[in-house]
Amino acid sequence: MSIQVRYGFMRWAAAWWLSLMAIATATAQDSLQVMTDDVFFQLVRQNHPVAKQGKLLVDQARAGLLSARGAFDPVLMYRTDQKTFDGKNYFNYQQSELVLPTWFGVEAYAGLENNFGDFINPELSRNRNSYAGVSVPLLRDLVLDKRRAALRQAQLFQSQSEWERLQLINDLLLDAWFSYWNWARDYQVFLVLENTVRINTFRYGLVKISFEQGDRAAIDTTEALAQLQSFQQQREEAWLKFRKSSLEVSTFLWLDNNKPVYLSELVIPDTAWSAQSQGMLRVDELSEWLTAAYQNHPKLQQLSYKLQIQEVERRLKFQYLLPKADLKYNFLQQGYDLWKGVNLNLFENNYKYGLKVIVPIPNRSGIGDYRSARIKIRSTELEQGFMQWTIDNKVRYHYNEVLNLQEQIRIFEDAYRNYVKLFEAEQFRFTLGETTLFLLNARENKALETLQKLLELKAKYYQAFASLNWASGMLR
Repeated sequence: MSIQVRYGFMRWAAAWWLSLMAIATATAQDSLQVMTDDVFFQLVRQNHPVAKQGKLLVDQARAGLLSARGAFDPVLMYRTDQKTFDGKNYFNYQQSELVLPTWFGVEAYAGLENNFGDFINPELSRNRNSYAGVSVPLLRDLVLDKRRAALRQAQLFQSQSEWERLQLINDLLLDAWFSYWNWARDYQVFLVLENTVRINTFRYGLVKISFEQGDRAAIDTTEALAQLQSFQQQREEAWLKFRKSSLEVSTFLWLDNNKPVYLSELVIPDTAWSAQSQGMLRVDELSEWLTAAYQNHPKLQQLSYKLQIQEVERRLKFQYLLPKADLKYNFLQQGYDLWKGVNLNLFENNYKYGLKVIVPIPNRSGIGDYRSARIKIRSTELEQGFMQWTIDNKVRYHYNEVLNLQEQIRIFEDAYRNYVKLFEAEQFRFTLGETTLFLLNARENKALETLQKLLELKAKYYQAFASLNWASGMLR
């Protein structure tokens, strides 16, 4: 073979080698199914057990609210009590009563009685009677009582549970985000090494032909083979790492029927991200991230509602520092026609009136409970301040991490372009016989090393951006 023919053949081989890098990825993915990050995270939000547990927290809080509202449901009661002994009808009591609780602590009620017998309680009215009345707290329980406090706390807890659900989603998606981008990075590295093995296999064949034709020394074939074997080993290691990260991603994928999903080898992550520039995502000013974190972070919102719940508890405990004074009034009527001949002077005739006052001395129980409620509030306020400072630091750290990675990516993109230029120049010199295969391999190794580092930095950039959203409480 003449020198001109041999050099023409090597130039064609070099051009063919460079074109391989562009077409290998497309041909390898014809039969594969791509799972984008949007599809992946939508599946995690919908079907992951932790996400479903978060919904159950909200459902449980709603059930608690429904239960608390039940304390204000009207109550219908019927009671009968009778005694017959030795042929005598001692007593026969029958009573029906309807109680209507109100939000203001007042209870309204009305009832019917029928009392007869030889030895009935003299305090009771004989035969058929009807009554209506109210029970009014004058001091303790006037502003707030257990029922109203429980209802208000249940309402606050329902709102708190929604933020707790968002916190679970925030943490879950961060873990899922890291797994997805580890998976995407490992697959991209595997593709690069797969292409590199394919290219070096072809180069080894060219060097072997050149040796057989007497144009190359035998040591060059050994050099080419050693380079090929090194890349083959790296490819196998990359494939194993990719399969491991695939299994990690599978832990976040579930079906509607709560059955886990195992990713097939035919399912791959999106690869378009690897070609994007360092300005991939828009990063707002730090002050905007901090403001969003202060206003919308689930942990801060949970603590805010916790404080409101504890404040309701404090107000309730304050009621127990007051004397208990309950006023009760019943309007009475003979027969079941309650409103027949009603006298507007309720204290003139046919009424029952009572006042009950209880004053604990020295009321150590009430004082201790009230102090305990105030201490809980102070403890939560300290926790809230510490949490806000912690979140502030996390937002600042991840914000700086994102900016730093942007700069690193820019540097490595420039460095990779330069290493590729050096490799291409060395490849051209190699076709002219002006350099050694050892130096060509060194150039190729450096370019490959830089490309792998660049892919790793880009994956870290996505992870850092997710961490910034997580630190701000907006990864939902």
